[in-house]
Amino acid sequence: MVLISKYLVPKGFVGITLYPFIFLKYGSLKANRFLINHERIHLRQQLELLIVPFYVFYGIEFLIRFIRTKNKYVAYQNISFEREAFENEKDLDYLNSRPFFKFLKYM
Repeated sequence: MVLISKYLVPKGFVGITLYPFIFLKYGSLKANRFLINHERIHLRQQLELLIVPFYVFYGIEFLIRFIRTKNKYVAYQNISFEREAFENEKDLDYLNSRPFFKFLKYM
């Protein structure tokens, strides 16, 4: 389910996925198929890891990458979950053929 909330989406971002919802900063972003696909990839990742462990791994990986790079944006872009989503967001059929635990390839 896609919801609009400019207050839940962090500054500098246009969308965030908190299972089972996709929050977008602006209603017009609902038409952005690549953004929606990117966020749906995160929904699948969260479901595979039974939701809570996804957030734990995501946070730990962000902290490790932030310590290494000293740059929040670079750390964020290099999180394995984000790399999978960015790499495949333009393939609108990706989730139909994505194997289980595919994000492990990006670790």
